[in-house]
Amino acid sequence: MTATGIGASVRRKEDQRFITGKGRYVDDYNRPGQAHAYFLRSPHAHATIRGIDTAAASEMPGVVGILTGEDLAADKVGGLICGWMIHSKDGTPMKAGAHPALAQGKVRYVGDHVAVVIAETLAQAKDAAEAVTVDYDVLPAVVETAKAAGAGTVVHDVAPDNTVFNWHLGNPSDVEAAFARAAHVTKLDIVNNRLVPNPIEPRAAVGEYDEAEEAFTLYTTSQNPHVARLVLSAFIGIAPENKLRVVAPDVGGGFGSKIFIYAEETVCVWAAKKVGRPVKWTSDRTEAFLCDAHGRDHVTHAEMAMDEGGKILALKVHTIANLGAYLSTFSSSVPTYLYAPLLSGQYNIPAIYCEVDGVYTNTAPVDAYRGAGRPEATFVIERLVEVAARELNQDPSKFRRKNYVKSFPHQTPVIMMYDGGDYSASLDKALEIADHKGFPRRRRESARNGRLRGIGFSSYIEACGIAPSQAVGSLGAGVGLWESAEVRVNPTGSIEVLTGSHSHGQGHETTFAQLVSDRLGVPIESVTIVHGDTDKVQFGMGTYGSRSGAVGMSAIAKAIDKVVAKGRKVAAYALEAGEDDIEFKDGRFSVAGTDKSLAFGEVALQAYVAHKFSGAQLEPGLKEGAFYDPTNFTFPAGMHICELEVDPDTGVVTIEKFTAVDDFGNVINPMIVEGQVHGGIAQGVGQALFEGALYDSDGQLVTASFMDYRMPRAADLPSFEVGMTVTPCPSNPLGIKGCGEAGAIAAPAAVMNALTDALGHENIAMPATPLAVWRAAQASPHLRPEAAE
Repeated sequence: MTATGIGASVRRKEDQRFITGKGRYVDDYNRPGQAHAYFLRSPHAHATIRGIDTAAASEMPGVVGILTGEDLAADKVGGLICGWMIHSKDGTPMKAGAHPALAQGKVRYVGDHVAVVIAETLAQAKDAAEAVTVDYDVLPAVVETAKAAGAGTVVHDVAPDNTVFNWHLGNPSDVEAAFARAAHVTKLDIVNNRLVPNPIEPRAAVGEYDEAEEAFTLYTTSQNPHVARLVLSAFIGIAPENKLRVVAPDVGGGFGSKIFIYAEETVCVWAAKKVGRPVKWTSDRTEAFLCDAHGRDHVTHAEMAMDEGGKILALKVHTIANLGAYLSTFSSSVPTYLYAPLLSGQYNIPAIYCEVDGVYTNTAPVDAYRGAGRPEATFVIERLVEVAARELNQDPSKFRRKNYVKSFPHQTPVIMMYDGGDYSASLDKALEIADHKGFPRRRRESARNGRLRGIGFSSYIEACGIAPSQAVGSLGAGVGLWESAEVRVNPTGSIEVLTGSHSHGQGHETTFAQLVSDRLGVPIESVTIVHGDTDKVQFGMGTYGSRSGAVGMSAIAKAIDKVVAKGRKVAAYALEAGEDDIEFKDGRFSVAGTDKSLAFGEVALQAYVAHKFSGAQLEPGLKEGAFYDPTNFTFPAGMHICELEVDPDTGVVTIEKFTAVDDFGNVINPMIVEGQVHGGIAQGVGQALFEGALYDSDGQLVTASFMDYRMPRAADLPSFEVGMTVTPCPSNPLGIKGCGEAGAIAAPAAVMNALTDALGHENIAMPATPLAVWRAAQASPHLRPEAAE
């Protein structure tokens, strides 16, 4: 291992420009002659549009143009799509309602896009928007997830009962047989609360049209610019792919919310040609609350069957998943194939059956948010396991260990083939770091001080690097899920790596360069990572689902192998030796058994000089590309333990200790991985204790600002105690599993298991705000005087 190679905690190269204010985000792009867009949004959750009067607004100072859904339709601009087809259990396809980028005839949630006003300045656009008159016929709103189906009010005519699909997975007869012979059944009703992603950089877009080239450019805050170009060209019909460039520069966080194709970027690039000016839009925070795709929002009934000794026999789950007013780009996959196949958790469960009803409501669209389906699955199984252990009077850690998968590969009854892991090793290390043996003493001390203390476990597993393409295609995905890379070696030996992955905070410019430095034996400073521009990188599938390492870096590794192979040919010519005699190690090509060698940079120069090449046997240059399509998902797993204290007089929860032991396979940069874990845990704690997007009965978002939507703060979190175990992933050449979502997947269950342990009952749901905790604490059996004994 070199000082900057694989396994080294190298400081992030990109941070220098970020912390000195030199990053370039979409809002930093200003094109010559640009105008500013402001979207007129619906104040109603559900209404018919009788008419839109723009006459007065069009005459206001600075107004360049006002466009509506009628203009979109006249230009035959298609609607936004959902790229994953789900079929109901009766075989019928999901009921996808039309999703125009500007409303056509009807609005379906507060914030729906009614018109766009384009003016010389943003202030002028806002002023003119106030003069636009919209005649609404207000309709009743459907809001509650559990009551959406058959509510009477219809969100989309294609789904008269508001049901998008009735989907299922697993074998119901096997499950019923197991339940029939069970000695004990644990039942639980679970709400997975709706979340607003809130990355630090709001979404933004700049659309530009080059009349001479008849070509468009879109600068956008996207996690997958190539997919954005594909959808905008092939499905929405903005322009042919070769006439549309999409650039995603520095992106300040995404958490999944910037995967999707949104109305605003579609409108900006289309409007640029309509008004003959570049068009720029930057979301404010209220727009982000209203219109960014939300996450989670499940209502679930789950049951688990066990034998006399506590061995799990079967699991059955029924979930109602709120998909909002429209199907977002990947929304249909989240509560189905990204959810149910993870319900087995780390456990050897012989039979599982899951039903999912996807429903429309008059709320913002719901799609992938950090973890995307896996946090929801983990919360179901880990809450069930914890409650089952309590009901059986068994130690929760021992109950888990007894039911862990112990040999690999392991085929679950719900699609997944776990390829490797050691769940007991993570449990052992976590118990040690958390000082589990000392918990009874700490609990007694808390009781003496009038506090309630609890401990909670979360044995999570996730599926990352979604693949192979053949498999996801059979499950309804509309794209392949491979990744591409190109390694360009310059004559001086410096290297440019073009990757289809995209970084929005993960540190790719550092970790990807570490791989190149390690494999080619070159200084990390000589490696540049290029991403986020469809005119530079041919094609890629972007970043989500913790795929960048396992899939994106594996593509780079394949391209590096090709570079080394060609380098051996070049070195053979330059050193006048047989190719089979050339060895490559530590950045040097050597003739075996001799002292004749050339450094990597010297071979690069020889490749371009090409003086010693004979005839057409070897092409000049040193540039190689690769596409990598994994053979399987990767399966990061681990054990998170939360220990907390409750003040029953105020309902305030204090997390005293949080331990995370994760198995991410081989780790490229431990420091960056720990940072990813820390961030994920913070978001998971936020969901458990603070965050919750709430609509009133009229469909108004009552948590539409940070005044009402409580994010976790530094004071809410302890110093996390992080450890790792390593079982290399056998399904990719680097042995990487993925780390970006683990904390958000594991933490909610760990926190809620600790909280219910402290309270002594299960009657509390996320977010467990101080008021909710105070109410629950009044019913705690642990408040009796004898509890302190």
